[in-house]
Amino acid sequence: MDWLERAAKLRQWSRSGTRAPHKPLLFLYALGRFQRDADGELRYSAVEDDLGRLLAEYGPPNRTTPAYPFHHLVSDGVWEVRTDRGPGSPGSRVKELREIGAAGRLTPELRAALRREPSLLGRMARVLLDLNFPPSLHGDLCEAVGLELEPTESEQFSAVRGRRDPRMREQVLTAYEYQCAFCGYDGRIGAVPVGLEAAHVRWWAFDGPDDVDNGLCLCSLHHKLFDKGVLGIGDSHRILVSQRFVGHSPAAREHVMALAGRPLIGPQPGARPVAAVHRSWHTSQVFHGSPRPAPAA
Repeated sequence: MDWLERAAKLRQWSRSGTRAPHKPLLFLYALGRFQRDADGELRYSAVEDDLGRLLAEYGPPNRTTPAYPFHHLVSDGVWEVRTDRGPGSPGSRVKELREIGAAGRLTPELRAALRREPSLLGRMARVLLDLNFPPSLHGDLCEAVGLELEPTESEQFSAVRGRRDPRMREQVLTAYEYQCAFCGYDGRIGAVPVGLEAAHVRWWAFDGPDDVDNGLCLCSLHHKLFDKGVLGIGDSHRILVSQRFVGHSPAAREHVMALAGRPLIGPQPGARPVAAVHRSWHTSQVFHGSPRPAPAA
């Protein structure tokens, strides 16, 4: 049985690039718990809050109850559920999962495979991360689910979606003249840029192409905030700042809130700006809440 293939092919609701990372988030959470307690179960009532926070932070803007993946992951052959009444999931109704003591864990076959081959856990986690989330969020997500991955486990599973184009970073940074499109940061050590990254607008994990019109040159801070849905790109290529973002420090006001309504910096003449189709995907699938109005002049 190819467990990596099963991790790569979780059945997820999908339409026109809609994000549905509910099953991958539960699967990652279960792998993290297995790493700490290989024989433990995840009682729904005990982990509901944890899963809810993961969905709120790493899921799409539209909210979904944790009960949905808790029940439906069973169909992928990697997860089992039992209740006080015996084996089998009662469905995806929150009240029933709570009241009859629903508890889930990885299937016996997968638990046995993970014991036989300890490195399998890290490889499965990498598949789930690579196919569902941008690299800028991998470290935070592993910390959130309690996963500890070996630093050497850095392989990208290019066989599933094809290889990324290594030229994209240089092309995007050149198009934006080595400055952050949001704040203008352009730091270097000697001739080498530092803290500047090429961000995918439509994530690579969701068929985002390695093209300049799907990229932005962003500093490390704004790249993370862009991938977390704090920042976005609106009409006329103006910066969106989520109303859900809260920050009271001068730094938060200056480096985030004050960006609302500003035009992007770049790209240089002749380079393709971010395509409308990619901007629309990010706004609907990543950006959280409504945008703040631009500060008064």
